[in-house]
Amino acid sequence: MALEVVTFGCRLNIVESEALRLQAEAAGLKDAAIVNSCAVTAEATRQARQAIRRLKREQPARPVIVTGCAAQIEPERFAGMPEADRVLGNDEKLDPESWAALARSNSLGQPDTAAADKLDVGDIMARTVLRAPVTGRFSGHTRGFVQVQNGCDHRCTFCVIPFGRGNSRSLAIGDVVAQCRRLVEAGAREIVLTGVDLTSYGRDLPETPSLGTLARAILRDLPELPRLRLSSIDAVEVDDTLRELLATEARLMPHLHLSLQAGDDLVLKRMKRRHSRTDAIRFCAEIRALRPDIVYGADLIAGFPTEDEAMFARSLELVAECGLSFVHVFPYSARPGTPAARMPQLPGVVVAERAARLRAAAAAAQERHLAERVGRQLSILTERGNTGRAEDFTLVRFGRDVAAGQILTATGHAADGRALLAA
Repeated sequence: MALEVVTFGCRLNIVESEALRLQAEAAGLKDAAIVNSCAVTAEATRQARQAIRRLKREQPARPVIVTGCAAQIEPERFAGMPEADRVLGNDEKLDPESWAALARSNSLGQPDTAAADKLDVGDIMARTVLRAPVTGRFSGHTRGFVQVQNGCDHRCTFCVIPFGRGNSRSLAIGDVVAQCRRLVEAGAREIVLTGVDLTSYGRDLPETPSLGTLARAILRDLPELPRLRLSSIDAVEVDDTLRELLATEARLMPHLHLSLQAGDDLVLKRMKRRHSRTDAIRFCAEIRALRPDIVYGADLIAGFPTEDEAMFARSLELVAECGLSFVHVFPYSARPGTPAARMPQLPGVVVAERAARLRAAAAAAQERHLAERVGRQLSILTERGNTGRAEDFTLVRFGRDVAAGQILTATGHAADGRALLAA
Protein backbone atom coordinates (compact mmCIF):
# COMPACT_ATOMS: atom_id res chain seq x y z
CA MET A 1 0.00 0.00 0.00
CA ALA A 2 1.04 3.58 -0.65
CA LEU A 3 0.10 6.87 0.98
CA GLU A 4 -3.14 8.27 -0.49
CA VAL A 5 -4.40 11.82 0.00
CA VAL A 6 -8.02 12.67 -0.81
CA THR A 7 -8.74 16.40 -0.97
CA PHE A 8 -12.01 18.31 -0.89
CA GLY A 9 -12.69 22.01 -1.28
CA CYS A 10 -10.65 25.04 -2.15
CA ARG A 11 -7.33 25.69 -3.83
CA LEU A 12 -5.80 26.28 -0.41
CA ASN A 13 -6.72 22.75 0.65
CA ILE A 14 -5.03 21.42 -2.47
CA VAL A 15 -1.84 23.31 -1.61
CA GLU A 16 -1.93 22.08 1.98
CA SER A 17 -2.58 18.50 0.88
CA GLU A 18 0.66 18.49 -1.04
CA ALA A 19 2.49 19.82 2.03
CA LEU A 20 1.06 17.24 4.41
CA ARG A 21 1.77 14.50 1.87
CA LEU A 22 5.43 15.49 1.90
CA GLN A 23 5.48 15.66 5.71
CA ALA A 24 3.80 12.28 6.10
CA GLU A 25 6.20 10.66 3.65
CA ALA A 26 9.21 12.27 5.36
CA ALA A 27 7.98 10.85 8.68
CA GLY A 28 7.80 7.39 7.17
CA LEU A 29 4.00 7.17 7.25
CA LYS A 30 3.48 5.28 4.02
CA ASP A 31 0.56 2.89 4.39
CA ALA A 32 -2.22 5.33 5.23
CA ALA A 33 -5.03 7.34 3.69
CA ILE A 34 -5.47 11.03 4.49
CA VAL A 35 -8.76 12.87 3.96
CA ASN A 36 -8.38 16.66 3.85
CA SER A 37 -11.96 17.79 4.35
CA CYS A 38 -13.96 20.91 3.49
CA ALA A 39 -16.79 22.55 5.44
CA VAL A 40 -17.97 25.25 3.05
CA THR A 41 -21.23 23.36 2.39
CA ALA A 42 -23.09 20.50 4.01
CA GLU A 43 -22.53 18.54 0.81
CA ALA A 44 -18.76 18.93 1.09
CA THR A 45 -18.84 17.52 4.63
CA ARG A 46 -21.08 14.66 3.51
CA GLN A 47 -18.67 13.79 0.70
CA ALA A 48 -15.75 13.69 3.16
CA ARG A 49 -17.61 11.26 5.43
CA GLN A 50 -18.52 9.15 2.42
CA ALA A 51 -14.86 9.05 1.31
CA ILE A 52 -13.74 7.97 4.79
CA ARG A 53 -16.14 5.04 4.74
CA ARG A 54 -15.11 4.08 1.20
CA LEU A 55 -11.40 4.14 1.98
CA LYS A 56 -11.81 1.91 5.01
CA ARG A 57 -14.13 -0.44 3.14
CA GLU A 58 -11.66 -0.82 0.27
CA GLN A 59 -8.66 -1.50 2.54
CA PRO A 60 -9.76 -2.27 6.13
CA ALA A 61 -6.21 -2.56 7.47
CA ARG A 62 -5.12 0.85 6.19
CA PRO A 63 -5.32 3.71 8.74
CA VAL A 64 -7.53 6.63 7.72
CA ILE A 65 -6.46 10.05 9.02
CA VAL A 66 -8.99 12.90 8.79
CA THR A 67 -8.11 16.58 8.78
CA GLY A 68 -9.23 19.85 7.19
CA CYS A 69 -11.96 22.38 7.96
CA ALA A 70 -14.79 19.92 8.59
CA ALA A 71 -12.59 17.94 10.98
CA GLN A 72 -11.57 21.15 12.78
CA ILE A 73 -15.17 22.31 13.19
CA GLU A 74 -16.73 18.93 14.07
CA PRO A 75 -13.85 16.88 15.51
CA GLU A 76 -15.97 14.69 17.77
CA ARG A 77 -18.30 13.79 14.93
CA PHE A 78 -15.43 12.51 12.81
CA ALA A 79 -13.69 10.84 15.75
CA GLY A 80 -16.94 8.98 16.38
CA MET A 81 -16.76 7.33 12.98
CA PRO A 82 -15.37 3.79 13.36
CA GLU A 83 -13.69 4.19 9.97
CA ALA A 84 -11.63 7.21 11.13
CA ASP A 85 -8.42 6.28 12.96
CA ARG A 86 -7.14 9.80 13.77
CA VAL A 87 -8.48 13.35 13.51
CA LEU A 88 -5.98 16.20 13.09
CA GLY A 89 -6.78 19.89 13.38
CA ASN A 90 -6.02 22.40 10.64
CA ASP A 91 -2.96 23.74 12.45
CA GLU A 92 -1.74 20.33 13.60
CA LYS A 93 -1.85 18.93 10.07
CA LEU A 94 0.95 21.31 9.03
CA ASP A 95 3.19 20.40 11.96
CA PRO A 96 5.79 17.78 10.95
CA GLU A 97 5.75 16.42 14.51
CA SER A 98 2.11 15.41 14.08
CA TRP A 99 3.07 13.07 11.28
CA ALA A 100 6.17 11.83 13.09
CA ALA A 101 4.00 10.97 16.11
CA LEU A 102 1.53 9.11 13.91
CA ALA A 103 4.36 7.16 12.29
CA ARG A 104 5.62 6.16 15.77
CA SER A 105 2.20 5.25 17.11
CA ASN A 106 1.47 1.63 17.93
CA SER A 107 -2.27 2.27 18.20
CA LEU A 108 -2.85 3.84 14.78
CA GLY A 109 -5.36 1.69 12.96
CA GLN A 110 -6.44 -0.29 16.01
CA PRO A 111 -10.23 -0.83 15.85
CA ASP A 112 -10.83 -0.46 19.60
CA THR A 113 -9.35 3.05 19.91
CA ALA A 114 -11.67 5.35 21.87
CA ALA A 115 -12.99 8.42 20.08
CA ALA A 116 -11.27 10.80 22.53
CA ASP A 117 -7.92 9.12 21.89
CA LYS A 118 -8.25 9.74 18.16
CA LEU A 119 -8.26 13.52 18.54
CA ASP A 120 -5.37 15.93 17.97
CA VAL A 121 -7.31 19.14 17.41
CA GLY A 122 -6.32 22.39 19.10
CA ASP A 123 -8.06 25.75 19.46
CA ILE A 124 -7.64 27.26 16.01
CA MET A 125 -8.93 30.64 17.24
CA ALA A 126 -5.93 30.88 19.57
CA ARG A 127 -3.42 30.66 16.69
CA THR A 128 -1.71 33.98 16.02
CA VAL A 129 1.17 32.88 13.78
CA LEU A 130 0.75 31.39 10.32
CA ARG A 131 2.11 27.90 9.94
CA ALA A 132 2.53 28.06 6.18
CA PRO A 133 2.83 24.92 4.06
CA VAL A 134 5.98 24.55 1.99
CA THR A 135 5.23 22.32 -0.96
CA GLY A 136 7.66 22.90 -3.76
CA ARG A 137 6.26 22.71 -7.27
CA PHE A 138 3.55 20.11 -7.75
CA SER A 139 4.81 17.18 -9.79
CA GLY A 140 4.06 17.76 -13.45
CA HIS A 141 2.64 21.26 -12.86
CA THR A 142 3.99 24.48 -14.33
CA ARG A 143 2.44 26.74 -11.70
CA GLY A 144 3.55 27.04 -8.10
CA PHE A 145 1.25 27.94 -5.21
CA VAL A 146 2.23 29.92 -2.14
CA GLN A 147 -0.06 30.33 0.86
CA VAL A 148 0.56 33.87 2.09
CA GLN A 149 -2.43 34.18 4.43
CA ASN A 150 -4.81 31.97 6.39
CA GLY A 151 -7.95 32.54 8.45
CA CYS A 152 -10.55 35.29 8.35
CA ASP A 153 -11.52 38.12 10.71
CA HIS A 154 -14.91 38.64 9.06
CA ARG A 155 -18.07 36.86 10.13
CA CYS A 156 -20.33 36.47 7.13
CA THR A 157 -23.61 35.03 8.35
CA PHE A 158 -23.54 31.98 6.06
CA CYS A 159 -19.92 30.97 6.61
CA VAL A 160 -18.24 28.57 9.06
CA ILE A 161 -14.77 28.82 7.54
CA PRO A 162 -13.34 31.22 10.20
CA PHE A 163 -14.06 28.50 12.77
CA GLY A 164 -12.13 26.02 10.68
CA ARG A 165 -9.28 28.36 9.80
CA GLY A 166 -9.07 30.77 12.72
CA ASN A 167 -8.40 34.49 12.59
CA SER A 168 -6.39 36.10 9.81
CA ARG A 169 -2.65 35.40 9.89
CA SER A 170 -0.05 36.39 7.30
CA LEU A 171 3.38 35.23 6.19
CA ALA A 172 6.15 37.84 6.25
CA ILE A 173 7.13 39.27 2.87
CA GLY A 174 10.67 37.89 3.07
CA ASP A 175 9.37 34.38 3.70
CA VAL A 176 6.93 34.66 0.79
CA VAL A 177 9.65 35.84 -1.57
CA ALA A 178 11.92 33.00 -0.45
CA GLN A 179 9.21 30.44 -1.18
CA CYS A 180 8.54 32.01 -4.57
CA ARG A 181 12.25 31.93 -5.39
CA ARG A 182 12.44 28.20 -4.60
CA LEU A 183 9.49 27.55 -6.88
CA VAL A 184 11.00 29.54 -9.73
CA GLU A 185 14.31 27.73 -9.31
CA ALA A 186 12.36 24.44 -9.47
CA GLY A 187 10.90 25.45 -12.83
CA ALA A 188 7.61 27.18 -12.02
CA ARG A 189 6.68 29.72 -14.71
CA GLU A 190 3.78 31.14 -12.74
CA ILE A 191 3.24 31.75 -9.02
CA VAL A 192 -0.28 31.83 -7.56
CA LEU A 193 -0.76 33.58 -4.21
CA THR A 194 -3.42 31.87 -2.11
CA GLY A 195 -5.22 32.52 1.16
CA VAL A 196 -8.61 32.37 2.84
CA ASP A 197 -9.06 36.17 2.80
CA LEU A 198 -6.20 37.19 0.55
CA THR A 199 -6.86 40.94 0.55
CA SER A 200 -6.55 41.05 4.34
CA TYR A 201 -2.90 40.10 3.92
CA GLY A 202 -0.48 41.91 6.21
CA ARG A 203 -2.81 43.50 8.76
CA ASP A 204 -1.41 41.31 11.51
CA LEU A 205 2.24 41.94 10.59
CA PRO A 206 4.36 44.65 12.29
CA GLU A 207 4.46 47.08 9.36
CA THR A 208 0.98 46.14 8.06
CA PRO A 209 2.02 45.64 4.43
CA SER A 210 -0.82 45.28 1.93
CA LEU A 211 -1.36 42.61 -0.69
CA GLY A 212 -0.21 45.14 -3.26
CA THR A 213 3.01 45.70 -1.31
CA LEU A 214 3.61 41.96 -1.27
CA ALA A 215 2.97 41.57 -5.00
CA ARG A 216 5.28 44.47 -5.77
CA ALA A 217 8.08 42.92 -3.68
CA ILE A 218 7.75 39.56 -5.47
CA LEU A 219 7.83 41.14 -8.92
CA ARG A 220 10.76 43.38 -7.94
CA ASP A 221 12.86 40.65 -6.34
CA LEU A 222 12.12 37.98 -8.95
CA PRO A 223 12.53 39.62 -12.35
CA GLU A 224 12.88 36.14 -13.85
CA LEU A 225 9.32 35.19 -12.82
CA PRO A 226 7.17 35.40 -15.96
CA ARG A 227 3.73 35.42 -14.33
CA LEU A 228 2.20 36.23 -10.94
CA ARG A 229 -1.46 35.43 -10.28
CA LEU A 230 -3.85 36.11 -7.40
CA SER A 231 -6.49 33.69 -6.17
CA SER A 232 -9.87 34.85 -4.83
CA ILE A 233 -10.01 38.40 -3.48
CA ASP A 234 -12.49 40.71 -1.78
CA ALA A 235 -12.95 43.66 -4.15
CA VAL A 236 -13.75 46.18 -1.44
CA GLU A 237 -10.37 45.52 0.22
CA VAL A 238 -8.14 46.02 -2.84
CA ASP A 239 -5.45 48.57 -2.00
CA ASP A 240 -4.07 51.38 -4.14
CA THR A 241 -0.71 49.68 -4.71
CA LEU A 242 -2.46 46.61 -6.11
CA ARG A 243 -4.56 48.82 -8.37
CA GLU A 244 -1.39 50.48 -9.65
CA LEU A 245 0.25 47.12 -10.31
CA LEU A 246 -2.77 45.88 -12.23
CA ALA A 247 -2.55 48.98 -14.39
CA THR A 248 1.20 48.93 -15.01
CA GLU A 249 2.69 45.46 -14.46
CA ALA A 250 2.19 43.05 -17.34
CA ARG A 251 3.53 40.13 -15.28
CA LEU A 252 0.60 40.44 -12.85
CA MET A 253 -2.03 38.41 -14.65
CA PRO A 254 -5.23 40.16 -15.83
CA HIS A 255 -7.59 37.82 -13.99
CA LEU A 256 -9.34 38.46 -10.68
CA HIS A 257 -11.71 36.06 -8.95
CA LEU A 258 -14.07 38.09 -6.78
CA SER A 259 -15.94 37.07 -3.65
CA LEU A 260 -19.25 38.74 -4.55
CA GLN A 261 -21.83 36.21 -3.23
CA ALA A 262 -24.95 38.20 -4.23
CA GLY A 263 -26.16 41.13 -6.28
CA ASP A 264 -28.93 42.48 -4.04
CA ASP A 265 -28.14 45.01 -1.31
CA LEU A 266 -30.54 43.62 1.29
CA VAL A 267 -29.21 40.09 0.77
CA LEU A 268 -25.65 41.38 1.03
CA LYS A 269 -26.56 43.14 4.27
CA ARG A 270 -28.11 39.95 5.66
CA MET A 271 -25.00 38.07 4.61
CA LYS A 272 -22.95 40.69 6.51
CA ARG A 273 -20.85 41.37 3.45
CA ARG A 274 -18.80 44.57 3.32
CA HIS A 275 -19.75 45.79 -0.15
CA SER A 276 -22.90 46.86 -1.95
CA ARG A 277 -24.10 46.02 -5.43
CA THR A 278 -22.91 49.44 -6.61
CA ASP A 279 -19.47 48.83 -5.07
CA ALA A 280 -19.08 45.60 -7.06
CA ILE A 281 -20.14 47.12 -10.37
CA ARG A 282 -17.99 50.23 -9.81
CA PHE A 283 -14.92 48.15 -8.91
CA CYS A 284 -15.18 46.03 -12.04
CA ALA A 285 -15.57 49.12 -14.22
CA GLU A 286 -12.67 50.95 -12.55
CA ILE A 287 -10.22 48.07 -12.87
CA ARG A 288 -11.31 47.42 -16.46
CA ALA A 289 -10.55 51.08 -17.23
CA LEU A 290 -7.07 50.62 -15.74
CA ARG A 291 -6.50 47.22 -17.39
CA PRO A 292 -8.76 46.72 -20.42
CA ASP A 293 -7.80 43.04 -20.80
CA ILE A 294 -8.91 42.17 -17.24
CA VAL A 295 -11.19 39.16 -16.85
CA TYR A 296 -13.37 38.51 -13.81
CA GLY A 297 -14.51 35.37 -12.10
CA ALA A 298 -16.80 35.38 -9.08
CA ASP A 299 -18.53 33.31 -6.41
CA LEU A 300 -22.32 33.70 -6.23
CA ILE A 301 -24.78 32.04 -3.84
CA ALA A 302 -28.28 31.11 -5.02
CA GLY A 303 -31.21 30.78 -2.65
CA PHE A 304 -29.95 32.63 0.41
CA PRO A 305 -32.57 32.75 3.22
CA THR A 306 -35.26 35.44 2.65
CA GLU A 307 -34.17 35.90 -0.98
CA ASP A 308 -37.22 36.58 -3.14
CA GLU A 309 -37.42 36.44 -6.92
CA ALA A 310 -36.57 40.12 -7.36
CA MET A 311 -33.52 39.79 -5.13
CA PHE A 312 -32.36 36.75 -7.05
CA ALA A 313 -32.88 38.57 -10.34
CA ARG A 314 -30.40 41.21 -9.22
CA SER A 315 -27.78 38.50 -8.63
CA LEU A 316 -28.57 37.06 -12.04
CA GLU A 317 -28.15 40.49 -13.63
CA LEU A 318 -24.81 41.02 -11.86
CA VAL A 319 -23.17 38.49 -14.21
CA ALA A 320 -23.66 40.89 -17.12
CA GLU A 321 -23.35 44.15 -15.18
CA CYS A 322 -19.92 43.21 -13.80
CA GLY A 323 -18.90 41.48 -17.03
CA LEU A 324 -18.15 38.17 -15.32
CA SER A 325 -16.60 35.40 -17.42
CA PHE A 326 -16.12 32.59 -14.88
CA VAL A 327 -18.76 32.11 -12.19
CA HIS A 328 -18.75 29.55 -9.38
CA VAL A 329 -22.36 28.96 -8.32
CA PHE A 330 -23.14 27.71 -4.81
CA PRO A 331 -26.66 26.66 -3.87
CA TYR A 332 -27.16 28.02 -0.36
CA SER A 333 -26.38 25.40 2.26
CA ALA A 334 -27.32 26.04 5.90
CA ARG A 335 -24.33 25.48 8.18
CA PRO A 336 -25.13 24.68 11.82
CA GLY A 337 -24.29 27.50 14.22
CA THR A 338 -24.32 30.28 11.65
CA PRO A 339 -26.76 33.21 11.85
CA ALA A 340 -28.08 32.47 8.35
CA ALA A 341 -29.14 28.99 9.46
CA ARG A 342 -31.58 30.65 11.86
CA MET A 343 -33.13 32.83 9.14
CA PRO A 344 -36.27 31.75 7.24
CA GLN A 345 -35.06 29.12 4.77
CA LEU A 346 -36.21 28.70 1.18
CA PRO A 347 -37.56 25.36 -0.03
CA GLY A 348 -34.82 23.16 -1.42
CA VAL A 349 -36.53 22.97 -4.80
CA VAL A 350 -36.44 26.78 -5.07
CA VAL A 351 -32.74 26.89 -4.15
CA ALA A 352 -31.93 24.22 -6.75
CA GLU A 353 -33.97 25.95 -9.46
CA ARG A 354 -32.29 29.31 -8.87
CA ALA A 355 -28.86 27.70 -8.83
CA ALA A 356 -29.65 26.07 -12.18
CA ARG A 357 -30.68 29.42 -13.67
CA LEU A 358 -27.56 31.07 -12.33
CA ARG A 359 -25.40 28.28 -13.76
CA ALA A 360 -27.08 28.74 -17.13
CA ALA A 361 -26.23 32.46 -17.04
CA ALA A 362 -22.67 31.59 -16.04
CA ALA A 363 -22.34 29.11 -18.91
CA ALA A 364 -23.62 31.69 -21.38
CA ALA A 365 -21.14 34.26 -20.04
CA GLN A 366 -18.27 31.80 -20.43
CA GLU A 367 -19.34 30.97 -23.98
CA ARG A 368 -19.36 34.70 -24.81
CA HIS A 369 -15.93 35.07 -23.27
CA LEU A 370 -14.55 32.22 -25.39
CA ALA A 371 -16.23 33.45 -28.57
CA GLU A 372 -14.61 36.85 -28.13
CA ARG A 373 -11.20 35.16 -28.03
CA VAL A 374 -11.53 33.04 -31.14
CA GLY A 375 -9.06 34.39 -33.66
CA ARG A 376 -7.17 36.37 -31.04
CA GLN A 377 -3.48 35.75 -30.40
CA LEU A 378 -2.89 34.67 -26.79
CA SER A 379 0.10 33.98 -24.56
CA ILE A 380 -0.43 30.53 -23.05
CA LEU A 381 1.38 28.68 -20.29
CA THR A 382 1.20 25.01 -21.27
CA GLU A 383 0.21 22.36 -18.77
CA ARG A 384 -0.25 18.61 -18.80
CA GLY A 385 -2.63 16.93 -21.23
CA ASN A 386 -1.91 19.32 -24.12
CA THR A 387 -3.73 22.15 -22.35
CA GLY A 388 -2.73 25.55 -21.06
CA ARG A 389 -3.94 28.77 -19.50
CA ALA A 390 -3.88 32.15 -21.18
CA GLU A 391 -2.93 35.17 -19.13
CA ASP A 392 -6.62 35.86 -18.45
CA PHE A 393 -7.06 32.24 -17.24
CA THR A 394 -8.83 31.08 -20.38
CA LEU A 395 -8.41 27.33 -20.77
CA VAL A 396 -6.83 26.35 -24.11
CA ARG A 397 -6.77 22.85 -25.59
CA PHE A 398 -4.17 22.11 -28.25
CA GLY A 399 -4.82 19.76 -31.12
CA ARG A 400 -1.22 18.57 -30.98
CA ASP A 401 1.30 17.42 -28.44
CA VAL A 402 2.82 20.29 -26.49
CA ALA A 403 5.32 19.96 -23.66
CA ALA A 404 4.24 21.37 -20.30
CA GLY A 405 6.03 24.43 -18.97
CA GLN A 406 6.29 26.50 -22.13
CA ILE A 407 4.88 29.95 -22.71
CA LEU A 408 3.55 29.81 -26.26
CA THR A 409 1.77 32.24 -28.51
CA ALA A 410 -1.23 30.62 -30.16
CA THR A 411 -4.56 31.53 -31.70
CA GLY A 412 -7.79 29.76 -30.90
CA HIS A 413 -9.76 28.72 -33.98
CA ALA A 414 -12.90 27.51 -32.16
CA ALA A 415 -14.42 26.98 -28.72
CA ASP A 416 -16.22 24.04 -27.13
CA GLY A 417 -18.07 25.87 -24.33
CA ARG A 418 -15.33 25.30 -21.77
CA ALA A 419 -12.09 25.97 -23.64
CA LEU A 420 -10.54 27.51 -26.69
CA LEU A 421 -9.29 25.06 -29.28
CA ALA A 422 -5.89 25.83 -30.79
CA ALA A 423 -3.89 24.07 -33.46
